[in-house]
Amino acid sequence: MPLSARVTAPAVLLAAAGLTAVTACAPSTSVTGARGDARTGTLRVWLFREVDNKPKEAVAREAVAAFTENHPGVRVDVAYIPVDTRAQRIKAAFNDPKSAPDLVEYGNTDTAGYVRDGGLADITADLATWADAKDTDPAAKRSVTVDGKQYGAPLFVGVRALYYRTDVFRELGLKPPGTLAELAATARKVHRERPGLYGLVVGGAYTYGAMPFVWAHGGDMAERHGRRYVSALDGAAAKKGIKAYTDLFGDDNCPASKCARMGGNDTVQAFASGKAAMAIGGDFSHRAVENGKVKGAYAVVPLPGVRRGQIAPAFAGGNNLGVLKSSAHRTLAVDLMKSLAGKRTQARLFDAMGFLPTYTDVRREAARRQPFALPFVRTLAAGARSVPAAPGWAAVDAGQVLPTLFQEVVSGRRSVDAAAVRAARKMNEAFAK
Repeated sequence: MPLSARVTAPAVLLAAAGLTAVTACAPSTSVTGARGDARTGTLRVWLFREVDNKPKEAVAREAVAAFTENHPGVRVDVAYIPVDTRAQRIKAAFNDPKSAPDLVEYGNTDTAGYVRDGGLADITADLATWADAKDTDPAAKRSVTVDGKQYGAPLFVGVRALYYRTDVFRELGLKPPGTLAELAATARKVHRERPGLYGLVVGGAYTYGAMPFVWAHGGDMAERHGRRYVSALDGAAAKKGIKAYTDLFGDDNCPASKCARMGGNDTVQAFASGKAAMAIGGDFSHRAVENGKVKGAYAVVPLPGVRRGQIAPAFAGGNNLGVLKSSAHRTLAVDLMKSLAGKRTQARLFDAMGFLPTYTDVRREAARRQPFALPFVRTLAAGARSVPAAPGWAAVDAGQVLPTLFQEVVSGRRSVDAAAVRAARKMNEAFAK
C-alpha cells in the first residue's frame, strides 16, 4: 500500500531522533486530558517502521501533503518507531503528554489495553460523519471498538490463507484440500511421497496459524460474561480445534523436534525456500514467497473449514490509527487521521506494500488489479475473527500462553485436556488483572 509524492512546504519532518528512549518497564499509566484544541502549530505522528520502509514513507508524505495544503499554518512531524518496542514507547507517551504524539499507529490487538490505560481519544462521533467510514468492513471496525465506542480508524488488515506448491501437487496428482481433514491427509501424503518436504509446515509458536483450527471447529479463545472475559480454550469445541492443529506435528508431516518452536515467519520461510509443500501465510507474506525459490510454482487458496465449501475463520490482523487523548490538536489530529487512513491512502498502501485495505470497495478494486489478493479478500468476506477486546490480552500474548499450550501437547508433556485447562487458567488470571 504505497505512493509517491512531491511534498511542498511545509515539509514533512522525519523526526526519529526526537523520540525519547524509554525503559522496558514503563511507569504506571496516569494520563491527563487534552490540553486544548489548537488549530495551528505542529502535529506529531508516530508510525511503525517496516522492514522496507521507503514505500510507506512515500505514501505518508503524499497523505500529509494533501492534509497540509488544506490546513495553512500547520506542520506535521512524522517519526517511524520500531514495532518491537512500541509497547514501551506508547506507554511512556501516555504518561508524558508533553512528549507524546498527537496521532499514533497501533496494532489492533493493543486497542483494549490502550483504552484501559486512558491513552486514546473516543472518536466515535467523528467517524459517524466521515463518508469513507461507511465502507469499513465489520472485522476492521471491531478492531477499534471497545464497549461500543471507537478509538481509532483502521489502517490496513491482514489475513492468512493456504499457500501450496503447484508443481508438487501436479506431480502427485493432488488437488487443493477442500476440508481441514483433507488438508491433514494431503500433508501426510506429500511427506510420504516426498520425505524431504514438510507436507504442511506448522509452528508450535504460530498462534495466528493455529487460531483458525479452533474457530473452524466451533471453539473460541474467550467468551464475554457481562463486562468480563473468560477463557473458552478448555471448551469441547476449542479442544477439537487444538487437537486438529497439534495432530499435524509428527514424523508423518512436520516433526515436533523441528517444528515445535517455529513461528509464523519460520513457516513462511520454509515454504519460500522450497522445504514445504504447503504453508499458512498472510497476504503480507506474498513478497517473501515471490522472492524465494518457489516463485512461479505456487498458488494460494483460502484455508478450508471443517465441511466442504467452508472457509476457516482467519485471524484479522492489522493496524489502526488513533488520536491520543492528551493531544492539544484534537480536531487537526482527527483530520490528519482521515487523510492517512482514508480510501485513497489505503489504495496507495496496497500498491506499495501489499497491505489489504479495510474498505470493502477499495479491497475489491485492489484484488481486481492484483489477483494474488483475491484468496485473502475471499477469506475476509467469509468472516474473519480477532482476539478478545480485553485489556488482559496483552498479558496473554506476552506470556506465550497459546504457544506454550501447543508446545506442551506436541512434545507429549501434557494431553490436550490438561494443556487446555492450564492455558485457560493462565488466560483468566491475565483477564482478572
